[in-house]
This record gives sequence, structure tokens and C-alpha cells, in this order.
Amino acid sequence: MRWVPLESNPELFTEWATSLGLPASQWAYHDIFGLDPELLSMVPQPVQAVLLLFPVSNAYEEQRQKEDEGVEISQKGTELKKGEMMWWKQTIGNACGTMGLLHSLSNASSVRTSLPSDSPLAKLIDQSAPLPPLERSALLTKSKELARAHTTAGSGGQTAAPQADESVDLHFTCFVRGESGELVELDGRRKGPVIRKEAAKVEKQEDLLSVAASFVKKHYMEMDPEAVQFNLIALGPAQ
Repeated sequence: MRWVPLESNPELFTEWATSLGLPASQWAYHDIFGLDPELLSMVPQPVQAVLLLFPVSNAYEEQRQKEDEGVEISQKGTELKKGEMMWWKQTIGNACGTMGLLHSLSNASSVRTSLPSDSPLAKLIDQSAPLPPLERSALLTKSKELARAHTTAGSGGQTAAPQADESVDLHFTCFVRGESGELVELDGRRKGPVIRKEAAKVEKQEDLLSVAASFVKKHYMEMDPEAVQFNLIALGPAQ
């Protein structure tokens, strides 16, 4: 199964999320125009998650494979304990944008608790929580609401959408704050949540944006300094 890739567009992301139940009066996705403190200060706080679109380079692939070496995807399904991250393995081609959105919404407690219990998004998260990661992924492939939201978002945007079967060398990942203040990266191509111990401590929720921006600059942008296809979007309070 392959979907049309999503454009990195905060308006489309907000529409995607609100169509599945996110309260538009409370939350929205926002552009991050740059990594300088002045530009970061323009983003509404407290930021709940940061989405990064980046080019998949050879250097990145080598680093990813090195970090994932020896890691096994859990096959156990138990109700998530307090502080544990919700993570789905990406099994749908070109669906990394939707995976990033799901990871951002399901792992921000303030956002998750604001979802109406009868909304498609709340139901999908509740149904996914007790399942092993691969069974969670299978659940996503059966969700008509999720496929509809992705199709609608994929056909929007300011640029012509590529075909579903096209090879795309851009990928989304998501950063959130862990319960103990660690920076956690959630990427459906990995083998589970990645705790970024090399990043600074996220002491409070308002620090997530600056810590994630610093990590992205050092561990993504400086790895591929000639690339210009980086884009950052934040999930935060609606303006």
C-alpha cells in the first residue's frame, strides 16, 4: 500500500487533524521560520511537538542503521504505562507525514486529553494503545477515516502532489518531550521511540522547541550542509 506524500504545510496539517477530531479552537500546527532565537520566539507556546521534514542522505541512512543495529521491535501488546510513548511502525509507503502527525498528537498529553472521546482520532489512539507496534500499524491500514484525511491533505497544498508510486527522498520525523524531560524522536522507519540522550534536557514543555531546534541543527542539518530541503513545523496553541 502506498499513499501520496503530504506537503509540509501547517494549514494542511491542522485541517488533517481537525477533520479527525482535534479541537481547532485549542490547537494548530505552525511554521517554524528559522532556528534563531528571534524566529523561534514567534511560535506560540507551549509547543507540544516538533515535526521535521528532511532529505534522506547516505550519511543519514548510515547513522540510522548504526543506531538501530541490534534493536528489536517489540512483539508484546500491553496497555501503555504512564510515561510510555505511543509509536507506530510505518508500513504504508509515503505515509511518513501522517505517521508524524499521529506521533505528535498521541504523545502530547495536553493535546490527547483534549480530543473528544468519540472522535476518529481518539478512537484510533485508544484502539492502538494495547497492541504491539506492528498490529497498531495494521490497524492504520484499515482506518477509512485516516485514509480519507490523508487523501484530502495529499491533494491540497501549494505544490503539485507527486504520484503515490513515485520515489520520494524526503521524510518526516517527530520530536516530543518525555515524561522525565528527555527529547524523544518518533519515526515510523525506526524500531521504536529513540531517546536522544545527547540532546539537552527539556526541563519544561516550553523548552521543547529550542532543544529540538538545537538537536536538528547539529544532528541533521550539519550532517548534510549542502541540502536546503529542511522544514520544521510545531504543534502548539491555536492563535
